[in-house]
Amino acid sequence: MAVAGLALMLNACGNKEKDFDATGVFEATETVVYAEQNGSLTTFDVDEGDRLEQGREVALIDTVQLWLKVAQTEASRKVYQSQKPDMEKQLAATREQLAKARQEQQRYRELVADGAAPRKMLDDADSQVEVLQRQVEALRSSLSVSTNALDRQMEAADVQREQLLDQLAKCHVRTPASGTVIEKYVERGEFVAVGKPLFKMADTDHMFMRAYVTSAQLQHIRVGQKAKVYADYGKGQKREYAGTVTWISSRSEFTPKTILTDDERADLVYALKVAVKNDGYIKMGMYGEVKF
Repeated sequence: MAVAGLALMLNACGNKEKDFDATGVFEATETVVYAEQNGSLTTFDVDEGDRLEQGREVALIDTVQLWLKVAQTEASRKVYQSQKPDMEKQLAATREQLAKARQEQQRYRELVADGAAPRKMLDDADSQVEVLQRQVEALRSSLSVSTNALDRQMEAADVQREQLLDQLAKCHVRTPASGTVIEKYVERGEFVAVGKPLFKMADTDHMFMRAYVTSAQLQHIRVGQKAKVYADYGKGQKREYAGTVTWISSRSEFTPKTILTDDERADLVYALKVAVKNDGYIKMGMYGEVKF
């Protein structure tokens, strides 16, 4: 009987189920902030561990040369503006000549009708009116071409100014999202070029655990499913969190060496992410467990 009881106890221990379905590592969404302009960092208010809110200005790249270019562009626009002809004033003299020529034309028309003047005088008056009309049209066309060309130059100056203002705005480095600075790559006073990484930040408020499950487990898991997540502090110390499955890989991969699944003999597993709200205790790289 004692032997039989011992056998039952060993069998029960051997059949004891794990209190988790998969293990993994806690991660966070990381963002690298890059320089978008060339110049020296006149200010750089970033230190590792800083909590930054979205939209906060943390650095300024030297803006002197860009502001000088803006001033130059605005001066060029004023020059183009001053060169625009006053069409009405420049046409006024020729129009006045045309008005007088038409008066003469009408007078000669009446004299010819009365037989008091030869036909040639009316023909000359008609010709003079026609010449002046063509001069008015030619002058108007010339002034319009000149005005349109200057308008285009002013528009180009406006576009150039907007481009410079956009570059100036990019000199003010702002955080693209809220998060914690985990690495910084430059210091104040350094010269940076476009595309140079300045610092890396992570959204440590919203963490997720990357775990791996077998195909047998996968049939019982879906995106949006609730789960229990445990942060493992070692020596049996754990902290429980409510989690949600937010992503499941569409393809299988070989079991990572650092990951243990429910079936350690499985060669192929599927990665998934379980999102959790961090209360400040979960750290990136920390091991954890998940129960679906």
